[in-house]
Amino acid sequence: MSAAIAALASYGGSDSEPDSEPEAEGGSQRAAVLASRDAVLHLRAPPAAPPALAVDAAPEVAVKEDVETGVHLDPAIKEVQYNPTYDTMFAPEYLISALVLGYALDPSIDNPEVATKYIGSVEEAEKNQGLTVFETGQRKIEKRKKFKENDASNIDGFLGPWAKYVDEKEVAKPSEEEQKELDEITAKRQKRGKLEDDKPGEEKTILHVKEMYDYQGRSYLHVPQDVGVNLRSTVPPEKCYLPKKQIHVWSGHTKGVSAVRLFPLSGHILLSCSMDCKIKLWEVYGDRRCLRTFIGHSKAVRDICFNNAGTRFLSAAYDRYLKLWDTETGQCISRFTNRKVPYCVKFNPDEDKQNLFVAGMSDKKIVQWDIRSGEIVQEYDRHLGAVNTIVFVDENRRFVSTSDDKSLRVWEWDIPVDFKYIAEPSMHSMPAVTLSPNGKWLACQSMDNQILIFGAQNRFRLNKKKIFKGHMVAGYACQVDFSPDMSYVISGDADGKLNIWDWKTTKLYSRLKAHDKVCIGAVWHPHETSKVITCGWDGLIKLWD
Repeated sequence: MSAAIAALASYGGSDSEPDSEPEAEGGSQRAAVLASRDAVLHLRAPPAAPPALAVDAAPEVAVKEDVETGVHLDPAIKEVQYNPTYDTMFAPEYLISALVLGYALDPSIDNPEVATKYIGSVEEAEKNQGLTVFETGQRKIEKRKKFKENDASNIDGFLGPWAKYVDEKEVAKPSEEEQKELDEITAKRQKRGKLEDDKPGEEKTILHVKEMYDYQGRSYLHVPQDVGVNLRSTVPPEKCYLPKKQIHVWSGHTKGVSAVRLFPLSGHILLSCSMDCKIKLWEVYGDRRCLRTFIGHSKAVRDICFNNAGTRFLSAAYDRYLKLWDTETGQCISRFTNRKVPYCVKFNPDEDKQNLFVAGMSDKKIVQWDIRSGEIVQEYDRHLGAVNTIVFVDENRRFVSTSDDKSLRVWEWDIPVDFKYIAEPSMHSMPAVTLSPNGKWLACQSMDNQILIFGAQNRFRLNKKKIFKGHMVAGYACQVDFSPDMSYVISGDADGKLNIWDWKTTKLYSRLKAHDKVCIGAVWHPHETSKVITCGWDGLIKLWD
């Protein structure tokens, strides 16, 4: 206890107050005083520190040039290689003058006694008498004059705000220099694209029989009368039967055969087109020889079509040409092209319209040509995909077309708007369509491996009771045909088989292995009870009976 009191005494003794109190007073009184001092210790002001900062009466001030951050344009330059900002452009007057006029007053000379000096283009300054950009003033641009006719009561002549300018040129023609440039560009593009020459391949024909005419002066177009069947009859055979076996093979094409067509009415001659770019004419009766070869296309021939008399036929090929040939002489009469690939071609079957034909093109259009003038006379442009087939119906007043857009459209002849459009979400593309012999039905080869039957009169409704299945055709436009008495439906398929269904029951009656590759075409002879001709991608054409 005495040690603690001694420590407090030493703390109090270090204080600044005089030690005047008598030492006789007790230790308890000193302790009380010390405690009271500690209570008010925090209220005392701290000892003052000496001033650290010296006042500078004349500080250094930043020069104007250092403060301005904007980059001013050099008045000596006449051309600016970049887009100046607003701050740069919002510069003193002499800089703007230097930019616009090419010269400016020298801003460093403020003395009025000294002669005016210019910086930049002194010649320009002398020419403009030293006027600045603000003194010259903007030239007023003369407004282009318009033709005036604001009287609204003049119905035919009223122009109003739509009037043309007096000096307006309606046709913009490139100048000679521009024309040269354009020609060079187009020439380069053509080289790049390696476009085929517009010149069609040379046409020639080969006659394969010794004599063109017989002893009576008749050519092979003459309908024979000694074949056991009346080929001139207009009445179909009463009852047809299923073909059972192959009785002849026509070989001559070196690549797959695309299509076969029989001579109109009589069917005594067969025309075939092939991927070997050739078209061949064959006898159906007698020795069944190859009569003539037509050479003239540079790419695979896709479709062929006889006229009503059979004296001429059209061919459509991937070389983008449609060619008209003379069946008897083999001469190419004329060529037609619109620089698109024709997929199908058909003559108008009307006797008074034998000079007109239609072709379904790869650019979604059906194009109508006139043979006499060689010009396009009508375009049916409503399909959304390449046109695959064209079939005439309703006494040739209308025709039906199918396309890759999975629709079927019906058109009035010479009216370029389809009056019937058939497209269901469940429908597939139908690249082969055939009209029945009685003209009432359309058989359509659908890409979902079935043949659909549509009514060919008025409503074009799908006959849901007649759907022919059981074959595999997906991806191939296998031709469909009817027997002349309407009792059977035939079609090739992807396996090379010939399929025969019963029309009434839609039952698959017969399947014959016809070709090694796709059996693309099948035609029932119009005067025979059981003769069917097939063609395939194996390059062969076969006759079945």
